[in-house]
Amino acid sequence: MIRWVWAFLDRPTQRFDDCAAFWSTITGTQLSPRRGDNDQFLTLLPDPALFAAAGVKMQSVHGLGGVHLDFDVDHIAAAVRTALDLNAELVANHPDYAVLRSPSGQIFCFTPSGRAKGRPAPAFRAPDGTLTRLDQVCLDIGAADFDVETRFWADLTGWRHTPGRLPEFSRLRSEETLPVQLLLQRLGEDRPAGAHIDLASSDIEATAAWHQSLGAGLVQRHEHWIVMTDPADAVYCITGRDPNGV
Repeated sequence: MIRWVWAFLDRPTQRFDDCAAFWSTITGTQLSPRRGDNDQFLTLLPDPALFAAAGVKMQSVHGLGGVHLDFDVDHIAAAVRTALDLNAELVANHPDYAVLRSPSGQIFCFTPSGRAKGRPAPAFRAPDGTLTRLDQVCLDIGAADFDVETRFWADLTGWRHTPGRLPEFSRLRSEETLPVQLLLQRLGEDRPAGAHIDLASSDIEATAAWHQSLGAGLVQRHEHWIVMTDPADAVYCITGRDPNGV
């Protein structure tokens, strides 16, 4: 059902330009022209020489923003019906896309397939030679909702579900080559579901230092990942995974 996946970074209007420049720099992408009724959308475009398809978009929003997923599908109405049967909620039904909410509150969209084709962009080499790749959206799920939300996303995507190396994490991985995969994190508290971006890095400390020089904030260090904030104070993580996806 799912032909392509977009990580959508929703950022506050007053900080949007700073955030767009930051994410463009750390992913080695170019900013597309703004589009939408209020010039609120843009895409992070890989270098044309890579012959790679984009997988990240941004939206200027009122409020704090966050992260959501767009799934390109062949038949939006059928995808909506499937999601509703899995206890999703329809938020808005537009002529060419639909906005929904997962059982625990995570926003996602169904969008028309066919606009994105090709292979995802490879890892980006930072000025110090460190490799990184924005390749994962982490769904942050309250403890009481974790099992229900996990079943929802597994059934909706049809992707392979596997445990993570820590008990509070699990993964959903597509058999197809897509730019974004899913990590599910069980929080130690009950709250509506949310999401953040994960970047794979060949050296998490070096990547964190470079991002800080560009305006990011360092929140907390863990053994295998570092929690950061971008120029709009939105949380993301630099994780010790192979940026080449091996």
